[in-house]
Amino acid sequence: MSTSKPLALVTGASRGIGAACARRLACEGYHVWVHYHQNEAAARNVLAQIEHNGGSGEVIGFDVSNGVQTEEVLIPLLEARGPLAALVVNAGIRADAPLALMLSSEWRQVLGVNLEGFFNVAKPVVKGMLLARAGRIVAVTSVSGQSGMPGQVNYAASKAGLIGAVKALAREVARRKVTVNAVSPGFIETDMLGGLDPAQLTGVVPLGRLGQPEEVAAAVAFLLSDKAAYITGQVLGINGGIYL
Repeated sequence: MSTSKPLALVTGASRGIGAACARRLACEGYHVWVHYHQNEAAARNVLAQIEHNGGSGEVIGFDVSNGVQTEEVLIPLLEARGPLAALVVNAGIRADAPLALMLSSEWRQVLGVNLEGFFNVAKPVVKGMLLARAGRIVAVTSVSGQSGMPGQVNYAASKAGLIGAVKALAREVARRKVTVNAVSPGFIETDMLGGLDPAQLTGVVPLGRLGQPEEVAAAVAFLLSDKAAYITGQVLGINGGIYL
């Protein structure tokens, strides 16, 4: 599928924040690659919503934690269609447990998707951006990576590492007019909050409510826009005041 629109890839776009970002970027005029790993039907539903609203996109699937698989899918697409104008690294998982009871597999799985996934996806994408001397990257981290959360040593480590990666990459690529930033959501009303009590969560949020995926997507869209051309290496908190 050829298109004259700028290309954007949103990883983990079949649900929650990723789905909201995909829909918002389509409304902003991007042709969106709606990424999924396991739930193709949900990704196709997001694409249907995009097309219903007059936007365009397509569905692509791979496991971001698998570097070989990621390259096998992404590199041919980028060579034929790239470079990307925008990349949103959103794919992420939780596997909460106290550290004393955490399985090594839970540690490796969360770090593999949340942090190694950034490397696997951003590496092939940023090469094209550097050659084009243009591009925007936004990573979705978490307030857990800034303040820490009990029972989330693996998740907090992965998200804190992501912040460090964003800041380092921002310095690497700035001379080529590529910006790299992060958004850091707090308690957002998605299925990532599964197993947590919403009433208890809102009780510790100064604004007294959960955030909405669309609020995160709006911040992502801003950081990808020309209005944010002088912003790089930053972490924008979207957390209702829970972390200042």
